[in-house]
Amino acid sequence: MPRTFRFGVVLMAAAPAAEWRAKCRRAEELGYDVILVPDHLGVIAPFPALVAAAEATERPRLGTFVLNAGFWNPALLAREVATTDALTGGRLELGLGTGYVQAEHKAAGLPYGSPRERVDHLRRTVAELDRLLGDEEYRPRPAQRRVPLLIGGDGERTLRLSAGHADVVGFTGLRMTPGTTTGKLEPVPAGELDRRVARYRELSADRPEPAELNLLLQLVAVTDDTATALQPLLDRRPELSAEDALALPVVLAGSLDETVERVRALRERYGITYLCVLEPFMEAFAPVMRRLREDSVRGHGKVPAPQGTG
Repeated sequence: MPRTFRFGVVLMAAAPAAEWRAKCRRAEELGYDVILVPDHLGVIAPFPALVAAAEATERPRLGTFVLNAGFWNPALLAREVATTDALTGGRLELGLGTGYVQAEHKAAGLPYGSPRERVDHLRRTVAELDRLLGDEEYRPRPAQRRVPLLIGGDGERTLRLSAGHADVVGFTGLRMTPGTTTGKLEPVPAGELDRRVARYRELSADRPEPAELNLLLQLVAVTDDTATALQPLLDRRPELSAEDALALPVVLAGSLDETVERVRALRERYGITYLCVLEPFMEAFAPVMRRLREDSVRGHGKVPAPQGTG
């Protein structure tokens, strides 16, 4: 039986306290299961933002999407994770990745390292968090017995790490633009995501409980005018046709019926059931969630009313 859909929104724009809390409440009203924050310089700090989100809301889970492990000392990160989980009433979901924006490391005065070095640091971070937070004598204590772990990234060594440790695997659907130091990314075609998901399934074949598979959508437009919706992407990627763009896994554009079927197709083809959208698309994606849940009630799918993961 397919896993239940979950939906998250990544809130990135810094805001005064009242505006931030109102935005979080709006995400809850729209039906998002998870409120997420990123870990980049120039945007909100993740852990204080999640504590404020918890104070403003009752139901959604709260997650980092994703922390740049290169910014964090593992022992200090364990303290942040435990404290934040306690202050949010056990609603935290921890997302971790290697970091990919070299310019941010330079601005922070931190080493960037080779891809191998960054994955090595991520592995050490995961191991240390498991050791510290898994120790009943560790203080401060998180509210949850285990804070769910999402590992973002789909290179070979990262997928191996996910196969052994992740509760959620975050597939990017993107790749680094060659030569960039500022984290510029470009979407990958559907066939590439097929290969990445298939490789993860090979590596995790012996797991007793399969991980949840996640994808961050980069464009959402519920519209009958897909040409206009796709134009900004086509301006950045002139080698793509409109048909090519619509076929990208991270692009969701079309009528309400078409976008709902596209979400179902992501689950059918890849097994992806945890979809996230960026803040600018929070309102646009809401009708898609609503339709999927309405169809579930009528027996056409498996999408219950939004709830925490426990």
